[in-house]
Amino acid sequence: MVGILLLTHAPLGRAFIEAATHVFRSPPPQVEAIDVVADQEPAEVQQAALDAITRVNTGDGVLVITDVMGGTPSNCTLQLCLPGQVEVIAGISLPMLLRAITYRHNTLDVAVEMALAGGQSGVCRVDGRVRLSPN
Repeated sequence: MVGILLLTHAPLGRAFIEAATHVFRSPPPQVEAIDVVADQEPAEVQQAALDAITRVNTGDGVLVITDVMGGTPSNCTLQLCLPGQVEVIAGISLPMLLRAITYRHNTLDVAVEMALAGGQSGVCRVDGRVRLSPN
């Protein structure tokens, strides 16, 4: 199973895990969050991320998801990338995370592609014209 690490500005990572726990009715295994606080040293964040990657990786690789490209959390992921073993996506959303969790029993490449698809399909305009069926 692909491990998942959320490396985000505080308190987003833990909040996303709480939301996923709500959806799946239990905490997803092999998922951790590192919430980066203001003025935290990048070297400290990188070491914490390396330690977390080791914990969540059971041999199938790790997907690191960060919040916004260019921020401290994402900047700290640049040294973590290891194609085929540690992949990084920026721009976390709940649909992205739910897809990553759902498809992580596949290969790391599949988990990455499904997470990206979840992020893209999870963004839509809600204008009141679309009605959900009552069923």
